[in-house]
Amino acid sequence: MRELVFLRSGTLAWRAREAPRLTDPGDAIVRPFLAARCDGDTLPIHRPVSRALQAGMALGLVDPIVASICGKTPFRGPFAIGHECVAQVIAVGSGVQRIKAGQTVVVPWAVSCGACPRCEAGLTSKCATTAQSTLAAYGFGPASGPWGGMIADRLRVPHADHLLVPVPDGVPPLRVAAASDNLADAWRTGVPPLAQRPGGSVLVLGGGAKSIGLYAAGLAAAHGATTVHYVDDNPRRRELAESLGAQIRPVTGTYDIVVEATSRPSGLRRALTATAPGGVCTAVGYYLATGTRVPLMHMYATDITLRLGVSHARATLPDLLGFVHRTGFPAERVTTLLADWDDAPTAYAARTTKVVLQRKPLTDPSG
Repeated sequence: MRELVFLRSGTLAWRAREAPRLTDPGDAIVRPFLAARCDGDTLPIHRPVSRALQAGMALGLVDPIVASICGKTPFRGPFAIGHECVAQVIAVGSGVQRIKAGQTVVVPWAVSCGACPRCEAGLTSKCATTAQSTLAAYGFGPASGPWGGMIADRLRVPHADHLLVPVPDGVPPLRVAAASDNLADAWRTGVPPLAQRPGGSVLVLGGGAKSIGLYAAGLAAAHGATTVHYVDDNPRRRELAESLGAQIRPVTGTYDIVVEATSRPSGLRRALTATAPGGVCTAVGYYLATGTRVPLMHMYATDITLRLGVSHARATLPDLLGFVHRTGFPAERVTTLLADWDDAPTAYAARTTKVVLQRKPLTDPSG
């Protein structure tokens, strides 16, 4: 079988490997037919960061936890890449009861068991059973486990009854191609805070976590925010944000909910100072430096909350997919390049906001 491998900045290739097998009664084998590019994958693809990050850790300038996720030389190829997909179930182990061969499912980016105390608390990306280090995840390389990447002919999924989430009937799979991570990440930035602040005002600072910021703006508008202001230097993303219900405005005053998607320390500070008293700011980017400054006294004086961390996609997916099913939320508008699966080595490296790879589903996946 083939899987897409990151070799070095700007270079990806198909590589052959042994097809995965059912090794535990709780396993499933799935065939991805849609794979979206996570915003974070553009970091190593578009910039030669491996040696710089390694040197930064040695000098104490980059947080050493990066090594536990991406290796001692972070993002050093070759490794199988990709961690957002919609797939067909090909086979299931003897212990799998809920998931059936032939179903179309979302595969969350992080591997979780569903039964440990962390999973039961909704912290599914910090599973105590599957993580041997900081994360257990697809597409990050060996430091995050032996799971491989999702741009592959076949994928083994452990704890399948828990981990796999069926796509509801009537939902176009392309609409939820990014639900494994970026769409779920956007959900947590605005939907729960708006439930606590009905009709609140929302600011999205975009441009770094490119698709997450757009999804966040659209979801906030769809959940009744009275104001959704979107800030980004990119004209095409500004158009997309407007099509999803946001207004393109400079930062004016303060906002109940702020989404920091610039992935820059300066953006983080700007987001925090734009958060209204009692508000919440959620940061979805990577802040790699050990010395990232935040205005703690300002946060104290205004009683605001900063939230950041990995997204717990598996915990979010039932609500997210249910919402998409009920409303037809057009998340597919964020896709700026829909490419053929076979063209993955070049398409996945494209400098565009959101790449989705596609191939035809099997007519009889269980056969």
